[in-house]
Parts: sequence; C-alpha cells; structure tokens
Amino acid sequence: MNLTLSDEAATRRLGHHLAGRVRPGDVIALWGGLGSGKSTLARAFIRALTTPDEEVPSPTFTLVQQYEGSAGLIWHFDLYRLDKPADALELDIEEAFIDGISLIEWPDRLGRHLPGQRLDVALEPGDDEGERRVIMTGHGSWAERMGDLAP
Repeated sequence: MNLTLSDEAATRRLGHHLAGRVRPGDVIALWGGLGSGKSTLARAFIRALTTPDEEVPSPTFTLVQQYEGSAGLIWHFDLYRLDKPADALELDIEEAFIDGISLIEWPDRLGRHLPGQRLDVALEPGDDEGERRVIMTGHGSWAERMGDLAP
C-alpha cells in the first residue's frame, strides 16, 4: 500500500490510525533514513494508545522505552546504535515480540532476529516540503489485515 502524506500532521494521523489497528504481539518495523518521519509516527502511535500529552523521548540512547497503553505494553525500540543483531536479545526484544506491541526504528539492525510476521512501514521524503511517501507492506497476519489500513 502506497500513501503520500502531505505534512507532519498527516504523519501523526497515520500513527493514530495504525494504533487503532494493533493488538498484542504485533510488530511494526519503521524503515527510513534520518529525518524521514519515523519518530513522528512513533510518537503519534504511542500517544494514541496512552495520553495525548505522553512524554515520548527518542530511545536513541536507551535503545528501548516502554509505555502502558490501552492495547497492551508498547515497546519502542530505536536500534540505530545497536552494534550487532544479537545485542537486541539483551533488550528483552523476544518478550516484546510475544505479547507486547513493538515499534522498531532501524529494524535492519536486527538481521535474522526481525520477525517474519510484521508490518513494514517505509517512510521517505516526498517531492514537496514536509511531504512523506509511505509504503506499507504486511507480512503474515498483517498481509490479511492491510485492507483497512488506509487512513
């Protein structure tokens, strides 16, 4: 599924929309370079499941932040600084995959540990200022659930 988001507000709306579709055990892999909108989408997603004023710092240095959300425990991973894929196991990432809701920035750092059953959300800058192009690809059960993802 391909989308064009006109501005940051549209990126936040997509985050809210995705939050309304998740359930425990879901993994959402956020792909894109620096400044592509991954953190904006993740913050909106987390705030949709917690409170609108929830403080959502980037987990760039801590690698993971957890939030109690209405749909379950949310794990927000930022794996940019991960040295090797096996290091993610020390973050209890396997536990997150079982019964948490996982948002993963820089999922390529997981290598073979990235679950096959997931939703990939690839973000990249669009042609106009503030615009984003998004490609969402569902794997496993997400492939069947893709029909209602367009905001």
